Amino acid sequence: MIALALPAQDSGTFTPPGIEEIHLPAILPWGAADGFSKQMLLVILSVVIIAAFFLMAARKGQLVPGRLQFAGEAAYGFVRNGIGKDIIGGKDFMKYVPLLFSLFFFILVNNIYGAIPVIQLPTFSHVGGAYVMAGIVYVTWIAIGVKKNGLRYFKLATVPSGVPGYILPIVIPIEIISNFLVRPVTHSLRLFATMLAGHLIVMIAGSGIEYLVTQENLFLKGTSVLVLGGAIAMYMLEALIMVLQAYVFTLLTAIYIEGALHADSH
Repeated sequence: MIALALPAQDSGTFTPPGIEEIHLPAILPWGAADGFSKQMLLVILSVVIIAAFFLMAARKGQLVPGRLQFAGEAAYGFVRNGIGKDIIGGKDFMKYVPLLFSLFFFILVNNIYGAIPVIQLPTFSHVGGAYVMAGIVYVTWIAIGVKKNGLRYFKLATVPSGVPGYILPIVIPIEIISNFLVRPVTHSLRLFATMLAGHLIVMIAGSGIEYLVTQENLFLKGTSVLVLGGAIAMYMLEALIMVLQAYVFTLLTAIYIEGALHADSH
């Protein structure tokens, strides 16, 4: 947290950090583009971490699992049964478990970066990554719906059954906007906004503590202890939200897939 703090101001004024401090300069800049950034490096590293962990967990495959194998099986079982099977249903869920599994742990690791000292940067605090993840899910559930129901899927998704005909001119535009426009936007912004807000709070707390400690007024110095206590609490809350957002994003993905598969029964 302190690593994120800005230099304390000696002029008696406090300048809080902003978004520009989160989006660090490119590690390898090129051309007019941003170049290869810290976020990109962390995304690549997350793939390596996830692959290495589960490959090592599945390497021996003992009947009586060791600690690593047990952890890997428990993690897989959580996504398989707790999200895939419970939401999509026992008949169709298995073919979508790899997607749900990949989404959950990819988002989880990239979120948890924000709670690791020195790294301290959740990659989804940059909106581009959240848009890409939501875009993949958006294309996926629409493709599933069309594959299962044909082009009739778009009617099933926008014309609720049992609604009187005279209300349909009002209901159909609302359903189109809700399902095909608002849904992917909220799916991405929910992840991005929580990661950005939590990270900014920790940055502001860290720079605030440094500012108070450097003041000559003993009372201000003393209040830095209170700010530190609040910062630790916010730090723990942010870590919890990092895990919850990975779960919520994956859970919503399963709900969207289930809706596409069973659009004719909704």
